[in-house]
Amino acid sequence: MDLEFRDRLDRVIQSIEKARMGVSLHHIVKIVAVSKYTDSHTIQKLYEVGQRAFGESKVQDFEKKYSELENLPIEWHFIGRLQKNKVNKLISLRPSLLQSLDSIELAKYLNERLEQRGEKLNALLQINSSREPQKAGVAPEQAIDVYQEILERFPNIRLKGVMAIGKHSPVVDEVRQSFREVYQIYEKLQKDGASICSMGMSGDFEIAISEGSNMVRLGSILIR
Repeated sequence: MDLEFRDRLDRVIQSIEKARMGVSLHHIVKIVAVSKYTDSHTIQKLYEVGQRAFGESKVQDFEKKYSELENLPIEWHFIGRLQKNKVNKLISLRPSLLQSLDSIELAKYLNERLEQRGEKLNALLQINSSREPQKAGVAPEQAIDVYQEILERFPNIRLKGVMAIGKHSPVVDEVRQSFREVYQIYEKLQKDGASICSMGMSGDFEIAISEGSNMVRLGSILIR
């Protein structure tokens, strides 16, 4: 079983290496293993073969796995839609990164709770570049203004960059364009301290990397 996990991770790394070398010899890409559909045992197996960052999308699942694996120094990311009634619990779990900050309203509520607790939280602004109504995130044309407003108004949130989910389409050029638009926004936000452009999942991460992603969120390709 350990060899199976090692082989999966090695194959993914080889694919990422090929994609990132097509961008630049200096382009670095971080893998976040999406562990929302698996158990703590599987997470531990992946950890043992070298994977360090894991992403959860439900606070209750995150809490359970965090408790079961508290002996491991895992870098936890929260990648799902965050409901207000789960904010306090999420803060108490101290994730390394909240990838799904999707509105000024949520930022305001989150900042208030962080301020009350004397804590800060790293986050990414989620952008809905595919403009699909079922997906969360701010509209691309509003993203720069929203990002800068969060920086100015909510000091307990440390914005580190942007996140997006690629367009759900069989047309590669449409998927590529949804990533390209986010990367262009990210480039403009680098002057405001943005350093993470989280784009790409199991089915489209190579396209995302070719368009500039430096963080990919991989589930099924690593965890079957």
